[in-house]
Amino acid sequence: MLRGSNGLTGAVNFVTFLISVPILGGGIWLSSRTNSSECMQFLQWPLIVIGITIMVISLMGFAGACYGLSWLMWLYLFIMFFVVVALIGFIVFAYAVTDRGHGEVIMNRAFLEYQLSDYSGWLKERVSDPEYWSKISSCLRDARVCRGMAKHGTDPATGMRVPESPDMFYRRQLSPIESGCCKPPTSCGYTYLNETFWNPVNGMMINDPDCTQWSNDQQKLCYQCDSCKAGFLASIHHSWRKVSVINIIVLIILVIVYVIGCAAFRNNQRIDNSEPYGESRMTKARPSRYQF
Repeated sequence: MLRGSNGLTGAVNFVTFLISVPILGGGIWLSSRTNSSECMQFLQWPLIVIGITIMVISLMGFAGACYGLSWLMWLYLFIMFFVVVALIGFIVFAYAVTDRGHGEVIMNRAFLEYQLSDYSGWLKERVSDPEYWSKISSCLRDARVCRGMAKHGTDPATGMRVPESPDMFYRRQLSPIESGCCKPPTSCGYTYLNETFWNPVNGMMINDPDCTQWSNDQQKLCYQCDSCKAGFLASIHHSWRKVSVINIIVLIILVIVYVIGCAAFRNNQRIDNSEPYGESRMTKARPSRYQF
């Protein structure tokens, strides 16, 4: 019975160690979304910290089970409880800060456009901070997120590659960051030259501040536009929702594993309390050959 209890506890800790892998992977996945860790440091680090924490305490529990260290198992369960609470808090927080915001459908356009006014709360305040946004925009620029927009069409008559036409571009599905940061808003009425070059129409009225923020300088584009901030928030919204689904599944498994671990720990405690004073587990497990 003792060996079975320790074996179950060791298996529980091995499972929790495996569970930490997708959590850690989720944080690493977020950091790779823009090819630069600085862009999403405040998103990736909570997941990475939780993943590493679960790994460490799982190893503690595994060692406690293998070597019969009840105090280490108690410490493992104590810390694991706070990890479960922290994971619940992170899931609630992720859904709370991404409950608003969506892309707007534009007539005769396949892509969506994004408005910063559609968002609210902590994330909006975060990206609206000039000091913080300067880091984000610099990160997006250095990652060259707009360079991948360049595409070519094919001339039906000659079969040769030609620059993409306006109609072809308008039928494309753009990512939120590409739509918000790499082109001016459609309401500005700019004339399409290519994916990242647009000319204003002479005499047009510009009421949107983003229209004056746009620049054909490839180092500027619309990185200072509110539409770029909104596109970044939309990208975060999609990423966090995907990671939150994974975390909910992980949380369910983690709670089940934690309950099993508590049951195994109580079983070990009952066995310890049932041993006569001074009698070791080794002595009890191996009775003398001279006993009848």
